[in-house]
Amino acid sequence: MRPRDEHKERQIRQKAIEMIVAEGLDGFGINKLAKAAGVSPATIYIYHKDKEELISSLCVSVAEKMMAFSLQNFSPDMDFAEGLKVQWRNRLEYFMECPLDMEFIEIMRYTHFYEKVTAMLTVSFGQILGVFMRNAEEKQQLVPLPFEAYWAIAYAPLYQLIKFHNQGNSYVNSSFTLDDKLMEQTLGLVLKALKPS
Repeated sequence: MRPRDEHKERQIRQKAIEMIVAEGLDGFGINKLAKAAGVSPATIYIYHKDKEELISSLCVSVAEKMMAFSLQNFSPDMDFAEGLKVQWRNRLEYFMECPLDMEFIEIMRYTHFYEKVTAMLTVSFGQILGVFMRNAEEKQQLVPLPFEAYWAIAYAPLYQLIKFHNQGNSYVNSSFTLDDKLMEQTLGLVLKALKPS
């Protein structure tokens, strides 16, 4: 059996993400990936049992990377406004540095491959953010909400701004760039919406 080459493995994984983002899952195959990565199909099978396992592994690894990045300098014991700001800054920085990961996860979110990611996020991410949410409610810094409603209000505005930024435009502007001022303004409105009256 041939030894594993970490450089080749990273190259295969990166090319797979690029191909899925560019062509979707229908256009993705091991032979095409091998050609794009400059390796033989047999090399890919050193690292992955088959196409399904490769895609599933990519989903989990990208989600884990995103999660770890978003939790930098974050504690569930933080005051709500401070903790949410750290989350927004981390997520924005991650997506600016790794825009393909964001597009890849968006594609995967609507496939059966995302089931493992959901299970992982429920256990690890959900517990940390669940504690953060409960602490904020106990401190009366957050209106009591079902987690899903909280998530939609707390993070969807940021993700939409990031999408507009990545596209370089919005529905009404032919060019759009997300800057700190707009992010802070939007975060302020989100915090206001989530604050108990």
